[in-house]
Amino acid sequence: MKLADYLDSTYLKTPKQSGLSDSQTLEQVHNLTREAIANGFYAVMIRPDYVRSVRMLIDELNSPVRLGTVIDFPEGRSSVASKLAEAQRAIADGADELDFVVDYTAFKTGNYEKVKEEVESCTRLCLNFDKTVKWIIETAALTDDEIAGISKLINAIVLEKLTGSPPEKVFIKSSTGFYETPDGKPNGANEHVIRIMLENAGPLPVKASGGVKTEKEARAMIKLGVKRIGTSSALQIVSGQKADENY
Repeated sequence: MKLADYLDSTYLKTPKQSGLSDSQTLEQVHNLTREAIANGFYAVMIRPDYVRSVRMLIDELNSPVRLGTVIDFPEGRSSVASKLAEAQRAIADGADELDFVVDYTAFKTGNYEKVKEEVESCTRLCLNFDKTVKWIIETAALTDDEIAGISKLINAIVLEKLTGSPPEKVFIKSSTGFYETPDGKPNGANEHVIRIMLENAGPLPVKASGGVKTEKEARAMIKLGVKRIGTSSALQIVSGQKADENY
């Protein structure tokens, strides 16, 4: 197992969240990209505002590193039309992979039609452009039964509505890493929720994200069966160190 092949190196803080200027944030994102290229990480995962610039950098360096971005991040409550428009811009700017935050609030309140519509429409758009799509379900906001239920729902939509599509290009992903939990409880991937996802997502692959900080944690996730790991600690993981970031 080559650990780097599973890692999406992630930087999703806004300038306001990091206390950096726009130009400093862009520099941070470019440094992350160069780091990913140097270490053979599978992908970089960044905010949509930086996709065009990073696309140019990756192409200039002739690298196979995949370029991913997030859509309707981090709350997932926008309209289907808004999600589609944001995704279309990201595709035009050169994104290879799009990680959508599903409207988990709609799911929790029983508005399953909203979830069905956005998953079918946005997944179809991405697959039409041969992109990989991942649906972030925000496990920290859900009960165990809800995690199982939304995983089953996404799985059913892809298999029933998008027949003939390669299931390996549609992931179910655990977390944004930005969800505010009470009392400082974990807000990202852990073995318990990943097991539930894996039991209910198949044959769609699962991506663990949020809170994976060490090589030991990453290898445990891979052993469980995840196909990708999103982390802001990719370099520390492959270096055998531990980082403090939460996503």
